[in-house]
Amino acid sequence: QVQLVESGGGLVQTGGSLGLSCAPSGRTFSIYRMAWFRQAPGKEREFVASIAWSEGTTSYADSVKNRFTISRDNAKNTVYLQMNSLKPEDTAVYYCAARPLWTNTYDAWGQGTQVTVSS
Repeated sequence: QVQLVESGGGLVQTGGSLGLSCAPSGRTFSIYRMAWFRQAPGKEREFVASIAWSEGTTSYADSVKNRFTISRDNAKNTVYLQMNSLKPEDTAVYYCAARPLWTNTYDAWGQGTQVTVSS
């Protein structure tokens, strides 16, 4: 199994920046892709961004393109989400997730970290 520990988040004003980190441990050799999801109050969890663990190819939700950047440091076993030009609608609990090679499902999840953007 893969365990994920997130850090970062907090409170920021509109237009500000925040960074999130996610450190996988355990069976990290099984990781094919890592992603960030978010869930706002009263809404369903939604995809934010993902990155291939080996190749580094990325994918973004339209709502965060050109504002958020996902990256990884394989030497440090860490995935990052840099969030710039934050908007109040970015307020949510952000979750890190990992997907193994043999499935299309993200089956390992972090505990979540709160990001609040004030207007």
